[in-house]
Amino acid sequence: MENNTWLLDRVTYLKGLKSPTDQQKLLIMLVDKQQRTPQEEKKLAILVRAEKASIKAAQARQDVANFINAEKKTAKEAERKARNHRLILQGMLFDLAGLENRSRGELLGLLLEAVTTDDPQRWANWKTKGDALLAEKG
Repeated sequence: MENNTWLLDRVTYLKGLKSPTDQQKLLIMLVDKQQRTPQEEKKLAILVRAEKASIKAAQARQDVANFINAEKKTAKEAERKARNHRLILQGMLFDLAGLENRSRGELLGLLLEAVTTDDPQRWANWKTKGDALLAEKG
């Protein structure tokens, strides 16, 4: 009885499809047929098993897609959190240096000036001062 209910529900669903497969069309035709021969009963049983297998396969494909999407979402979220953490730490450096009241334009100009500095001695000097302040505050 349960199998019969499933079959009738499935046929109703298949009839609503815009383009059912040939296999699904044959299943619909056999279910709708009043008097089936033993040969047609065998075909119907095979088609029912195939339809159930098709449903399971589609569910398995959906499960894999969901798993992959969840993995991508987790990776993106981890990237976003890492970026936010990095930005917060960099913002703290401006506060430690006493630059929190400077405008964004001033800060960007300062950074652009530093980027164009090729003098390794200047960079080493800045690093020494920065490391000392971080050690003091940390």
